[in-house]
Amino acid sequence: MTGLRRALARASAGKTIDAGEAETLLGARGADLDRLCEIAAAIRSAGLFDAGRPGVVTYSRKVFIPLTRLCRDRCHYCTFATTPGRVDDPFLSPDQVLEIARAGARLGCKEALFTLGDRPEDRWDAARDWLESRGYADTLSYVRAMAVLVLEETGLVPHLNPGVMSWAELQRLKPVAGSMGLMLETTARSLWAEPGGCHYGSPDKDPAVRLACIEDASRTNIPFTTGILVGIGESYADRVESILQIRRIARQYGSVQEVIVQNFRAKPDTAMRSADDADRDEYLATIAVARILLGPSMRLQAPPNLSEPDELRRLLAAGVDDWGGVSPLTPDHVNPERPWPEIDRLRDLSAAAGFELRERLAVQPQYVLAGDPWIDARVRPHLLALTDPETGLAADVLPEGRPWQDAAPGESSGRTDLHLEIDAEGRRTDTRSDFENAFGDWTVLGEEMTARAGTGVPPRLGGEVLAALRAAERNPAGLSDDEALALIHCDGADLDALCALADQVRQSTVGDTVTYVVNRNLNFSNVCYTGCRFCAFAQRASDADAYRLSLSEVGERVAQAWDVGATEICMQGGIDPG
Repeated sequence: MTGLRRALARASAGKTIDAGEAETLLGARGADLDRLCEIAAAIRSAGLFDAGRPGVVTYSRKVFIPLTRLCRDRCHYCTFATTPGRVDDPFLSPDQVLEIARAGARLGCKEALFTLGDRPEDRWDAARDWLESRGYADTLSYVRAMAVLVLEETGLVPHLNPGVMSWAELQRLKPVAGSMGLMLETTARSLWAEPGGCHYGSPDKDPAVRLACIEDASRTNIPFTTGILVGIGESYADRVESILQIRRIARQYGSVQEVIVQNFRAKPDTAMRSADDADRDEYLATIAVARILLGPSMRLQAPPNLSEPDELRRLLAAGVDDWGGVSPLTPDHVNPERPWPEIDRLRDLSAAAGFELRERLAVQPQYVLAGDPWIDARVRPHLLALTDPETGLAADVLPEGRPWQDAAPGESSGRTDLHLEIDAEGRRTDTRSDFENAFGDWTVLGEEMTARAGTGVPPRLGGEVLAALRAAERNPAGLSDDEALALIHCDGADLDALCALADQVRQSTVGDTVTYVVNRNLNFSNVCYTGCRFCAFAQRASDADAYRLSLSEVGERVAQAWDVGATEICMQGGIDPG
């Protein structure tokens, strides 16, 4: 049995395939490719059955808002990015943004896809001057303002593709969007670091930077879209590694809502205009391998406008279950030479392959239905107004603008007497309701802990501790990092000596007086969307022991503390998505 046939047999039997086997499967052609696609299609169909929508392929009806075509990167295949002299203005104006969004709303679009170049103000004076003259500190501040404008004036839900974002920027943008996205594209660092590579000269295309952004978005509980670009010079090994990195993040955080497998198409007037398009069979094999590696629960997307209409059936046969965003109004500004198929035509093509085409929202159904912690309270009303509550897919409605604002403080809710009853009655549940997934995939966590085993701080020799103690005695504030580490990890007689020195410092600093404060811990809510593995306090909003206190209830507890002599209130609470 050849390596390819062995890998096919293992995949068909539902066994986990490793990176080497996945590389082998990428080379499947002819009858072997047909068999590979059959395996992937069966996995896809099982996932749709588990999701409660067997035989359904989805799409999002959207408008494409190219907020700016200026970019600080220089990708060799891109026709979207341009120079200031080739556009009327560096950015679309608010009126232009609203004109696109309103026209889309009239046609039943529910997603506003904001796509733009990365941080153009870092490269182009025209972009920086335009933003400064209008009171915006940077491009992402303008993105945030335009997303709020679209929510309030049209009711379309933004999906943001503004490029690489920091942790703080992700936090600022989550309250104005249903979802966000950033294509990983590839983990092939050579394509970024070496002259001639398609990403050379593009600071935001460093694979490590892009992976960090995707992981930060995942820690922030943002429904996130990512994917790979096939045929830009990466090897089979690079391609498999890219998929496995996405799988790792998806398993650990549960935030990757869909993975795009996009085929490269050469474009005129680019550095890669003479490069070959991604081979069709190689593209199909990549889709099928991605489906096998990512599993049945991942939504796998292929852009329908980047393949010929008669090829879409083969994409479905390879394991695709989502067509992504399709617009009845705006062109694909990233691939302007490849118009989207008409939605009725896409419906007919899907039906011919045995699938029902259904409209979804910018956010995949499982995140819409889950609510906390994925959907910010400020955008939730806009999203739910467009949602079929039974399926989480799109309802047959037209969007309408509604206010975007911070949620007003509500009444107390949940088990507000927990502080009184906990000792007598105890908890009503042993664990939070999402215990099985709040902390990430247990297999991934186990692998992580195994990898870390034996990597702790090495033991410190007695001489190092003695030298650190002498340095601390001379100047406690002047310890080096190495000296501090030596003292932190000391034990036995060394620890006794450290404690004696600390006691001397205490006595010389404050004498023998020990102080305290009369305090009340006031836990205003135990609802939390994070998954800290040591915490027994946090609850999901729907859990039996969850609670939130109203402002009046907080005031009453402060008054109680004052009446018994407290002079300090320690306010504590979960990181509440509401």
